[in-house]
Amino acid sequence: MTISMMTAHEVTQKVFNKDELFILDVRNEDAFADWKIEGENFDYLNIPYFELLDGVEEILEKIPSNKEVLVTCAKEGSSVMIAEMLSEEGVNVSYLQGGMKAWSEHLEPVKVGNLKDGGEIYQFVRIGKGCLSYMVISNGEAAVIDATRMTDVFVDFAASKEVKITHAFDTHLHADHISGGRQIAEQTGATYWLPPKDAEEVTFEYAPLEGGNIVTIGNTEIDIYALYSPGHTIGSTSFVVDEKFLLSGDILFIDSIGRPDLAGKAEDWVGDLRESLYSRYRELSEELVVLPAHFMVIDELNQDGSVSESLGTLFAKNHGLNIEDETEFRKMVTENLPPQPNAYQEIRETNMGKVTPEEEKQREMEIGPNRCAIR
Repeated sequence: MTISMMTAHEVTQKVFNKDELFILDVRNEDAFADWKIEGENFDYLNIPYFELLDGVEEILEKIPSNKEVLVTCAKEGSSVMIAEMLSEEGVNVSYLQGGMKAWSEHLEPVKVGNLKDGGEIYQFVRIGKGCLSYMVISNGEAAVIDATRMTDVFVDFAASKEVKITHAFDTHLHADHISGGRQIAEQTGATYWLPPKDAEEVTFEYAPLEGGNIVTIGNTEIDIYALYSPGHTIGSTSFVVDEKFLLSGDILFIDSIGRPDLAGKAEDWVGDLRESLYSRYRELSEELVVLPAHFMVIDELNQDGSVSESLGTLFAKNHGLNIEDETEFRKMVTENLPPQPNAYQEIRETNMGKVTPEEEKQREMEIGPNRCAIR
């Protein structure tokens, strides 16, 4: 039997559609335990490829005949080899093109809403990493928010929509992924905006993004209103777009809240985090649709693959927004912390412009799950 190649886009669609898939992951056990392809109806078998070099006969009974089978590894090569061995034994099997590196980098654009006078807002779901980026489009112009380093995806998408990127924003100085905002600005001539309190050590020029800034996209009434909301970082800034959407950065997620410790300031910033979530956000309309910069688990995906929820619903259901006792809140966000993101200090320095790693090094720095949240 011949083996097939499955792309990261095709796997993403299976995640969105809640399809069944059996994944044979041939990476080492620690890599699999740390991070894998997640799907509601996915089943898994993790056997390191070096244990299969002498043959796959012993695992054949563990591989279902009534489900699609996908073999994945770190970069692709090992999965092709194991897939060929399975095919020789009569198994109908695919391998993941580009391996887990491709899965980590894939961005899936999903339209999340219409704006006034024909404008649109798109969410770019980095399904393997949990990052969420945005593009606001209006009257031939576009703004990109919290772009990843895969800048061609945004530039090409804007071209396909026949719009010019005029602004690139980062809601804060990211610590879990390398920002593409500055590079997009250099490629397109757009203005790059960054909160100045997060930019004290940067080595490049930027437009200071401060609370109260209003940036108009196109010549229609689609405004991006900046709301200073520190806590995840001291400069963290949210956006209210078109009086309809709240881009919350890494302050507020669907099922969790932002962690305050990635710059080593958990004790210092916990008060800011509570102030932003419990006071500043409480002053906003509960009808605003929250669009965060990350998701933690695939349960947070809507049926169309997007990640969003009304602010009112989050006030009612998000545990992190419902801790009345300040001492208990402080304890949760300083003691209940997940492991820190891989290479987060190097990523912060890269986003400051202090270092410029080679592309392969940047990939390695970002490998792994999202760890910006506290549940």
